[in-house]
Amino acid sequence: MSTMNIHEILKYIPHRYPILLVDRVLSFEPGKEIVALKNVSINEPFFSGHFPHHPVMPGVLIVEALAQAAAILTIKSEDTGPKEDSVYYFVGIDGVRFKKPVMPGDQLILKVAIERQIKGLWKYSARAEVDDQLVTEAQLMCTARTV
Repeated sequence: MSTMNIHEILKYIPHRYPILLVDRVLSFEPGKEIVALKNVSINEPFFSGHFPHHPVMPGVLIVEALAQAAAILTIKSEDTGPKEDSVYYFVGIDGVRFKKPVMPGDQLILKVAIERQIKGLWKYSARAEVDDQLVTEAQLMCTARTV
């Protein structure tokens, strides 16, 4: 198992502020699973509109954070490194459930495990937690495409 800091993450996925949603990889097991961290700050641009009187992280961004963790897991597992001519697309989601709101100051723990890989399509089970409590769960599907 290994970890990654933000400088290493930036080498693996093309996302940048304000849509980069993974701050650190806490553990990584090639071909199996990843545990990553998103520090949720009141300075996030979406909090000014969602909702000003009661800031809550949008669920779609929690799912996007899980998909970014899945991309890191897959790219590192393939051991080929990131490729300039390909993009890793989020192509499907099933069974999404939002159990609790995510607020400024929370540390969002992203847990993604590979379920299977068939012909360039990857399927994952994913869950996000705050303080060891489930906040979001989903089944994700992603694929790499040449651009």
